[in-house]
Amino acid sequence: MNASHRFYLGLVTVVASLGGLLFGFDMAVISGVLPFVREQFALSAAQEGWFVSSALVGCIAGVAFAGDLSDRLGRRKLLFLAALLFLGSAAGCALVHSLGLLITARLAGGVGVGIASIVVPLYLSEIAPAAVRGRLVTCYQLAITVGILLAYISNSLLLSFSETHRSMTGLAGLIYADEVWRGMFSVGILLAALFLVGLFFVPESPRWLIRRGFIAEGKQILAKIGIEDAVQAAEKKGSYKDLFSPGLRKALWLGILLPLFSQLSGINAIIYYGPSILSDAGIALSSSFMGQIVFGAANLLFTFIAIWKVDQWGRRPLYIAGTLGATVSLLLTGVLFWQGMTGSILLIASMILFLACFAFSIGPLKFVVASEIFPTHVRGKAMGLSIMVMWVADTIMGQLTPMLLRGAGTAATFWIFGFFCLIAFITVYKLLPETRGRSLEEIESFWKERH
Repeated sequence: MNASHRFYLGLVTVVASLGGLLFGFDMAVISGVLPFVREQFALSAAQEGWFVSSALVGCIAGVAFAGDLSDRLGRRKLLFLAALLFLGSAAGCALVHSLGLLITARLAGGVGVGIASIVVPLYLSEIAPAAVRGRLVTCYQLAITVGILLAYISNSLLLSFSETHRSMTGLAGLIYADEVWRGMFSVGILLAALFLVGLFFVPESPRWLIRRGFIAEGKQILAKIGIEDAVQAAEKKGSYKDLFSPGLRKALWLGILLPLFSQLSGINAIIYYGPSILSDAGIALSSSFMGQIVFGAANLLFTFIAIWKVDQWGRRPLYIAGTLGATVSLLLTGVLFWQGMTGSILLIASMILFLACFAFSIGPLKFVVASEIFPTHVRGKAMGLSIMVMWVADTIMGQLTPMLLRGAGTAATFWIFGFFCLIAFITVYKLLPETRGRSLEEIESFWKERH
């Protein structure tokens, strides 16, 4: 691959990954918004859970049609739809005045997140050379972590700004001073606009084009990237029934269990409820926001390990190490809360250890594995099912987490998350094969040979 190929592939990866950045921002911005919205609208625990999980319900709706629709219309058109939904949602959340309309805007943004969560890793896996496919799909998770960190930083900066600009009036005063949570949402408008503009400069998935009969156009794009792999031109129609065939049963289990365990690991307890957890532990709100920035930076930093090593060490070793490390760190976090050691540096260290383990394995590798283990003719449907499981689990956790924190307590909540990480470790150890360095066509042949 020469410099021209690398530049073009890099451009496409960056633009597509902006969908992940918006995904991460939309997930994490709620952590700063939540304390203010909870106070302003006097939310009960159930209402708080619904406010957080409403976007996740939108994700499920987006996932429900995105896989099939991207198979029929192409990956790029669905990315345009996601960008428009992101843009409308961010503007709506910043401007509406009722809780009902706010939740409606969150639902619309959730649909955009759901679409992006399927189509971006699918698109990247289909456009990437086999030697760097894991790295490129992991860039999607990197973009998610950048979005999370950006949300934490912008939330903290806007909070400081609002405290020193109480005299502002008009619409700007409402958004950035009086009700600063609106300003936190408004940052998403700029990010969504950037994603929308960038999509005009990226091509359709070459493998999708070739399978649909646009062979010359698809091969032209592959040549610009530097791929000379033989790609099947014949369009074989796939159905959900194919996913349950004996030859794909193991792949289906992996496609379901890996995203399920990623959400049951407790990552969103930190992302969504981090300031609330730290505040309840006696840490001031402004300091808890700074703690979130530390968490976000750790999440970003350790995602680079996955990008650096996923195509060198492989998926399986990283996944095994990450699930085991996450189990230990979550159990330790629970013990520290149980012992009342909330002021100890060990608490922050154990939470950062969990984020590190999640960032280099559980977080990015579920997308890598799901985007490459299924045959071409059912990949869109399989990704749809896989990501649907992720968002259903995410929705349930978003609803249950505040109830667990208030009912069972913080320590027990983290122990529950640790138990699920242990189950994830066992699952990965027993079921996950290594796919490093294999083309998508070679992986498809692998499942046929195992049948």
